[in-house]
Amino acid sequence: MQLAHYLGLLHRAQDTLADALLEVGNAHADEADIAQLCEQQAELCRARAAALKPFADRYSEEAPDEPERLHSQLFRGTRNGGLAVLRDLQDLYLMAAECDLCWTLVGQAAQGLRDRELAEVVEQGEAETAIQLLWLRGRMKQAAPQALVVAG
Repeated sequence: MQLAHYLGLLHRAQDTLADALLEVGNAHADEADIAQLCEQQAELCRARAAALKPFADRYSEEAPDEPERLHSQLFRGTRNGGLAVLRDLQDLYLMAAECDLCWTLVGQAAQGLRDRELAEVVEQGEAETAIQLLWLRGRMKQAAPQALVVAG
């Protein structure tokens, strides 16, 4: 059964996204909304990862290294300058989008297996990730004029 692969991918992607959120929040502590929301979203990612644990055990989770690879490709230390906030938020968005896609795929597997418990965890994870993506997109829109037009 290949579900184990995607459960592992999603589980690790949630933990990796939590780490990245905390890193961005700390790097941009002068932006109070970013620091606070990154911390809050990191906690939600950790809770989603914990909610996946029983299913990872049930379906024998495999732990691929793709989330860490994506994290290392996107985050190469904290950024400085006018584009820093925008680029860091964009990286978070891409990582959250990977989680979003994984939630969808695991949800399809849950339906195929008729695993109602997993489907419920997926529904909540999908909903929370959708909100996360909306926040990140909105915050990038807010930062873009300053970063792209005003900053030199």
